[in-house]
Amino acid sequence: MEISLTSAAQYRSLSRSSVPSTSLISKFTPISSLSFANFSTTKQFSVRRRLIPRQNCSIKVQASTDGAITANQEQNDDFILEDVPHLTDFLPDLPACPNPLKKSQAYAIVKRTFVSPEDVVAQKIVVQKDSPRGKHFRRAGPRAKVYFQSEEVRACIVTCGGLCPGINTVIREIVCGLKDMYGVGEILGIQGGYRGFYSKNTIQLTPKSVNDIHKRGGTFLQTSRGGHDTNKIVDNIQDRGINQVYIIGGDGTQKGAAEIYKEVERRGLKVAVAGIPKTIDNDIAVIDKSFGFDTAVEEAQRAINAAHVEVESVENGVGIVKLMGRYSGFIAMHATLASRDVDCCLIPESPFYLEGQGGLFEFIEERLKENSHIVIVLAEGAGQEYVAQSLHAADEKDASGNRLLLDVGLWLTQKIKDHFTKVRKMGINMKYIDPTYMIRAVPSNASDNIYCTLLAQSAVHGAMAGFTGFTVGPVNSRHAYIPISRVTEAQNTVKLTDRMWARLLASTNQPSFLNSEVVQEKS
Repeated sequence: MEISLTSAAQYRSLSRSSVPSTSLISKFTPISSLSFANFSTTKQFSVRRRLIPRQNCSIKVQASTDGAITANQEQNDDFILEDVPHLTDFLPDLPACPNPLKKSQAYAIVKRTFVSPEDVVAQKIVVQKDSPRGKHFRRAGPRAKVYFQSEEVRACIVTCGGLCPGINTVIREIVCGLKDMYGVGEILGIQGGYRGFYSKNTIQLTPKSVNDIHKRGGTFLQTSRGGHDTNKIVDNIQDRGINQVYIIGGDGTQKGAAEIYKEVERRGLKVAVAGIPKTIDNDIAVIDKSFGFDTAVEEAQRAINAAHVEVESVENGVGIVKLMGRYSGFIAMHATLASRDVDCCLIPESPFYLEGQGGLFEFIEERLKENSHIVIVLAEGAGQEYVAQSLHAADEKDASGNRLLLDVGLWLTQKIKDHFTKVRKMGINMKYIDPTYMIRAVPSNASDNIYCTLLAQSAVHGAMAGFTGFTVGPVNSRHAYIPISRVTEAQNTVKLTDRMWARLLASTNQPSFLNSEVVQEKS
């Protein structure tokens, strides 16, 4: 049989003579004891450590019937590692030391305390027999060697952008992780977002000071949009002697984190920059989901249930619930599927129209005749082009560069009311609910609390291991270190040709508002 393996970096190339033989009856030599091949990568810089891709080649291991293993090099392997930077890329003489977790009482019973340098996480796990192996990311977790002594670490945490359930949990677990797992004593909280770096707004963070902040909504450190000035921020990092920076924020914030990392590298500073992606809309690419999303969907149920109770209690009740979703309709879609009381879900990815055959007005009238009530869930980014045309509004952006949205909920409410009272001469009872800020402001639920803990600890392990310019998140349920550029290059959106959207259409029995050709074109 043949086993495809990966080889080692430049220092440990696998030759036929170095491959240990084994018996087919006994276990094969663990992959971690072999060296990994130089597989292809998208990384552009020079790195000096194990599992670093250099050439398009792999190691193919042949196990014969007598148990002997031989290896040969094969060119043009289709295994791709999308690697993250490391401090030794630009500080090659940086010394490493044993991870203090080795002496931790909590980790003493763990069978495998440290993640192997060869462990990777596949981006795509549903494959066919002859599919390429595809893209992979480094598995997150503690390493046997770290590049920071506990007493030399001076870390800081900053939160930027809009609110989201779970921010305080991430802050708490970074602080507790640094202190409890690695013995770090100096941790600063940067107040008020990026501008807090050069406004000298800081507080000292300890496990005691953050002990119960996970029970509150919002952010313990306060936040703001914009204010990013790379040179000022890095100057301040350098002046304060900060050598680990944990940045919690969305797309724009992570782009700022990437700029901070590049400037740190240019100056040759021993500073690890770790990003924790945050967006309540779940629109971050690559990772399975963003923290706070589960809480948002759960809280949205309350608003949907209230709307359903209201419209069910009157004749011709029309309830509209506006949920978050600037560019992506994940909250609206998942809340609709979870509720089962929703008749129609409108999201930014799926354009709709009001009048004519197959339009929204016709569907509403059919449901009113059938059930005498209807509940519509509306993502805030849906139908923005119609609202802009109707109100002749200019395209404006906020301090983070996001498009300022018009209130599609109020616009649609008025349009429905005008159509049925003036055109169809029908009496209807409109109920409009906008729970946006209520949902953003709640503390995270149990599921998100656990998720935030894993994100925070993964970020701490990565920074202590010397990785930098990375973000963390689950890829196919396995936490990984991901280049920041991968999570900012595109937004995650609802795919109209995926089964999840088909499940929603089957649940609500609403029209798709699009023919198959248009759906394929949009997807």
